[in-house]
Amino acid sequence: MSSPATHPPSHPLLVAMARAHAELDTVADQPLWSMTKEEAAQALVEETRLNARLAALTLKTAVQAERTEVGAAQGATSAAAWLAHETHMTQRDAAALTKLGKALEAHPPVEDALSRGDVLADQAKAIVEAVDALPDDVGTVIKTQARDHLLAEAEHFDAIRLRVLGKQVLDVVAPEVGEAEEARQLEAQERKARAKARFTMHDEGHGTTYGRFSMPTHEADKLRKPLQALASPKAGGEGSTPHGMGLAFIEYVNRYPVDKLPKAAGMDATVVVTMTLETLMGGLKAAQLDTGTRISPSLARKMACEAGAIPVVLGGRSQVLDVGRKRRFHTKAQRIAMAVRDGGCIALGCDRPSAWCHAHHLDPWSQGGDTSVERGAMLCPRHHTLIHHPGYGVTHHQGGKVSFHQRE
Repeated sequence: MSSPATHPPSHPLLVAMARAHAELDTVADQPLWSMTKEEAAQALVEETRLNARLAALTLKTAVQAERTEVGAAQGATSAAAWLAHETHMTQRDAAALTKLGKALEAHPPVEDALSRGDVLADQAKAIVEAVDALPDDVGTVIKTQARDHLLAEAEHFDAIRLRVLGKQVLDVVAPEVGEAEEARQLEAQERKARAKARFTMHDEGHGTTYGRFSMPTHEADKLRKPLQALASPKAGGEGSTPHGMGLAFIEYVNRYPVDKLPKAAGMDATVVVTMTLETLMGGLKAAQLDTGTRISPSLARKMACEAGAIPVVLGGRSQVLDVGRKRRFHTKAQRIAMAVRDGGCIALGCDRPSAWCHAHHLDPWSQGGDTSVERGAMLCPRHHTLIHHPGYGVTHHQGGKVSFHQRE
């Protein structure tokens, strides 16, 4: 770091710094091996205090440099930019000096404590930031009490702890205000967290799905607790390792009571497993979920025994699916059968899954149509609306698909 060209010092601060440099020159090369531990301890404390006092002077000077536009003649965009260039500190650190210096001007007792070496620069920063963060409507009296309280706490705690105390300072100096302010901050925090809630899943195509989510912490706690319980070694899990928590999440999904979930397209939010009778009896043909996912026959047989999964055995006969004119709306069993057969909305080019679809009467109920699987189909809300719209015509294709065209 080079010193800029200067004139002989005249300001008392420059004179004092010149003397300080001279004094330090006399001890800079002194060996310290002869120091006792008591002297070393005293020296460390005093050096720390001197650093704090020098920091106070540096902050004041940085503010003055900004006001007098130091560096403007050299084309610097700011005094901070000039200082960063001259001293090789980062522009961020140089700008921070001016910012903290200005903040301390609004809090003379904190500035004075730093000038005496009673607090360190990072402690002073923590105090003024905590006080400045208090809402304006608490008034100057409470802000002054908060500042004085934190200054007193600085005798016992470092800057990190002071930041924590600063967030809770109203609970000490004005409990009734502190409670209301904490409630306000928490409500704002919870609103922001809910607004940022996200959940995404990506099937990488090789049997594994990855996911990411963000949610309010208090809601995440409701997920973390049961997962930790399921992952506990006492529960037969692998503990709270990433793999153990992953296995616990799988178990949590499998255990969740589907009857507690809202219905989708008239059905519980359950997974439908379609397999042949041979697969159920031990064959090797793969099965398929209503989502389109192919699974191994052994997993299909396992899922057929679980809650939250409905087995549909092709070639078997376990439920009556055609109820004719006895009721207008399709039964749960009928919807499942149509969902398995259609694989989602039957409109050409539509990729909406069965869970998002309505059960539609191909022969209108109002014209004597039966409520059956054979004459029923799955349509998403958009296409279900179009099929009943007088302005659109419908073309039926092989394989049960339909397409729409606007009538002239």
